[in-house]
Amino acid sequence: MEYTLMHKSIPVLDIELDEATGSVQKLGMVHQIEHLPLGTVDRHGIVDRTALNTWWIDRCIPASRSGVQQALETLGIPTPQLLLARCFGLSLSDQYWVRLRDSDLQWEEINFFDHPFSEDIGDVLLGKASKTTGFDFRSPDNTSDGFLKKRWKIIDGKRCLLKAGSNPFMQQPFNEVIASLVAERLEIPRTPYTLLWDSGVPYSVCEDFITPDTELVSAWRVMQSMKKGNSVSVYQHYLNCCEALGVSGIQHAVDQMIVLDYLIANEDRHQNNFGLIRDANTLEWLGAAPIFDSGSSLGYDKLPGQILSGQGIECKPFKKTHAEQLKLVSSFDWIDFDRLSGSEQEIQAILDQAGEYMDKARKDAILSAYASRLQRLMELSQRQEQEDKLDQDVESNLMRNYSMEGL
Repeated sequence: MEYTLMHKSIPVLDIELDEATGSVQKLGMVHQIEHLPLGTVDRHGIVDRTALNTWWIDRCIPASRSGVQQALETLGIPTPQLLLARCFGLSLSDQYWVRLRDSDLQWEEINFFDHPFSEDIGDVLLGKASKTTGFDFRSPDNTSDGFLKKRWKIIDGKRCLLKAGSNPFMQQPFNEVIASLVAERLEIPRTPYTLLWDSGVPYSVCEDFITPDTELVSAWRVMQSMKKGNSVSVYQHYLNCCEALGVSGIQHAVDQMIVLDYLIANEDRHQNNFGLIRDANTLEWLGAAPIFDSGSSLGYDKLPGQILSGQGIECKPFKKTHAEQLKLVSSFDWIDFDRLSGSEQEIQAILDQAGEYMDKARKDAILSAYASRLQRLMELSQRQEQEDKLDQDVESNLMRNYSMEGL
């Protein structure tokens, strides 16, 4: 089928989608090259079909998501990719979509920010479908990523994402609320999360932080905007890409993310759950996205003994351990540790809402491990402060000596 890739009301590129796989099979006329998704144009200014296809497929529900195969059988769809065109590729994370080549359909008529959407797909994905045929596929749930069960829902007029946890502890929703709390205490820009119970199952709820005029560009896409040198680390490459794009304040934002992820022992800060915000109309970069998607933390899949020992805690996106990743932090001066006073009690109150999913031993282990990490972070911050003062003293003495020699 022949489509035009659109960016809001702007025609960007003519494409042909394979009807059997849903992938980008062929490229046609380029209309507005500067509006193409970041990282899909090579250094010679030519659209890279492979890169564009990767971007397109990344928009669909991953085949590895919990319950997705059963959902696809219910919907009568062989692969998640085929769901994309059913909803015009529309998302609540950016303003890209596709329309049939001979259509005059407009973004203002169909976007999910201004118009209601079907709950059919969300019901199917959560195993709540009340029908087996006649599904309305116009839903942003067709373009939601991640491995946990989730759905978009309009609550009090706001577009909100509901996300479940994983068995047996269902801990991720509680972790999202805790991460939001700790980030707020540290004055780190973050997406606020709350808890919602439905049929005895806990879900985290957050309002969409993207508007009809902005869009999220993942760190992965940012890092596709220029070639990484073999001797350049992933961390430095990300900073270099942001600098080349003209985005300011990124090192501090990364510092904040690394510190928060250390405190909550986040194991899944992959390159698609942090990034930048861009103005979808002017293409101006607005800065780092607020912290979101922090549920895979606080030993979410571990037993109490493992949580206490800290063994087996993975780390992303820049280093394999949090201890190594903390070394990338340029400064801890921005941390007001007094603001974290009493945070353990608030975390306890959140964990106490878990009911049968979390026993006392588990909650005690989570709180003890968090308190230990907080103490180590305070000690590390003090050491850095002392080393900075020592460096200043050395520089000051050298300057004084030079001044004395010059007299």
